[in-house]
Amino acid sequence: MKTMEEILRLIKQERAVSGKEIQEHLGISRQAMNKHLKKLIQKGEVLKIGSTKGAMYRIAGKIIAPEHFRKVYLLKGLEEDKAFSEIVTCFNLRKKLRKNVFDLINHAFTEILNNAIEHSLSSKCRVEILVDQYVCKFLIRDFGIGIFHSIRDKFGLKDEYAAVGELIKGKTTTMKERHTGEGVFFTSKSGDRVVFRSHKTNLIFDNLKGDIIVEEKKFVKGTEVEFGISRKSRRDITGIFRFYAPEEFDYGFEKTKVFVKLFQREYVSRSEAKRMLFGLDKFREIILNFKGVRSLGQGFVDEIFRVFQKQHPEIKISVENVNPSIAPILMHTVDYKN
Repeated sequence: MKTMEEILRLIKQERAVSGKEIQEHLGISRQAMNKHLKKLIQKGEVLKIGSTKGAMYRIAGKIIAPEHFRKVYLLKGLEEDKAFSEIVTCFNLRKKLRKNVFDLINHAFTEILNNAIEHSLSSKCRVEILVDQYVCKFLIRDFGIGIFHSIRDKFGLKDEYAAVGELIKGKTTTMKERHTGEGVFFTSKSGDRVVFRSHKTNLIFDNLKGDIIVEEKKFVKGTEVEFGISRKSRRDITGIFRFYAPEEFDYGFEKTKVFVKLFQREYVSRSEAKRMLFGLDKFREIILNFKGVRSLGQGFVDEIFRVFQKQHPEIKISVENVNPSIAPILMHTVDYKN
């Protein structure tokens, strides 16, 4: 807060200053300066003129507030594409966003709203959209049964935490006759940060860091999905589809990545392996990400790389992010990359 006040004082004094002048005057790093300036710009207190190294900063003559849209929709008879078209018109999104970012928002928003319409058993949902100079975000909140509760009941799992594990594998759906289960999976890969919150569980996909986090929060009824992406993002939906549904698989969704730590941090038994492998026989390629896993038992490893692999020789299994403590037990059974 003190640093931001000093930046404002300097800009008011000099009328317009460059980023380099701010750094030199305050003795801070470029990264720290950009962090504080970003907050001031988002609050509408500072205006950025120009771009890259030639940018200048001055006090905003008029508050530039982020554009915000809020609406409660009745879900009965609602069509997700029409709701999105309303938002596109309201924000003039096609002109404001790069095509790749617009396509990602379009895909994610319609997928999540469709899930609320067809799965939530809620009568209504709340939609919020925010567009500022840096990011485009949306939030969709229904008041129904909850996404993790629904998966738990459908598959007879022991708790909602186990349902999280099934969800991130992909192809998990409670309505096979109408859905493939791919929508949530691809949506989770589409934003910089995508959060699924339901009951006491918060599932965070941090795609900038390549990580997934599960945490416990205060109970909320229904499901809340928050999606955010930088307006300058170079991520594109075609690239995501190409990775998980590549040409060699006839563009079918046949590849998945499993973050092993989400099930637990230490693995010993065959039953633990079987629980993790449940439903993965639907894929032709499985990547097991061992980031954060501290120890492995021989039975766990044998169940995956000998028993399961022997039962499904057509499935390719690879591993990544193996730390030194578990490398020895893996190195004799599978090739891996650090």
